[in-house]
Amino acid sequence: MKIQIFADDHHPPHFHVVTPDHEVLIGLAKLEIPAGSIDRRSLGTAMAWVTENREVLEDAWQRLNVR
Repeated sequence: MKIQIFADDHHPPHFHVVTPDHEVLIGLAKLEIPAGSIDRRSLGTAMAWVTENREVLEDAWQRLNVR
């Protein structure tokens, strides 16, 4: 599983969770899923990490996408 933030990406701020079989986009503000699909187990694993590292993701989004 990979959690990715891309430089010069579209708004609103978000990150991607990529597994071998799925990809989902998750908004940083409310941790909602506006696009993609993912199995429940992978989503749970990703969200557990995100809960502990949300500030890291928000900082990365700012660094890569705000000029």
